[in-house]
Amino acid sequence: MPDATYVAFVPSKSRDALRRILQTEDTGPLTWRERKSLFGSEFYFSGPPDLARKAQAYVAEWVLSH
Repeated sequence: MPDATYVAFVPSKSRDALRRILQTEDTGPLTWRERKSLFGSEFYFSGPPDLARKAQAYVAEWVLSH
């Protein structure tokens, strides 16, 4: 099955914390990259479709709770 990519927007105030978390975790087959902008960052999660979707959903919930 081909990989999928999902995007999560993270405001500037939270992007450093999320980046630190992602750099310390073993994400297995999931890869991520960050694209910075003025008001935040877009985090792209690529990998198996179910895993990439779950990562994006988790980050969206994480942003709301922080």
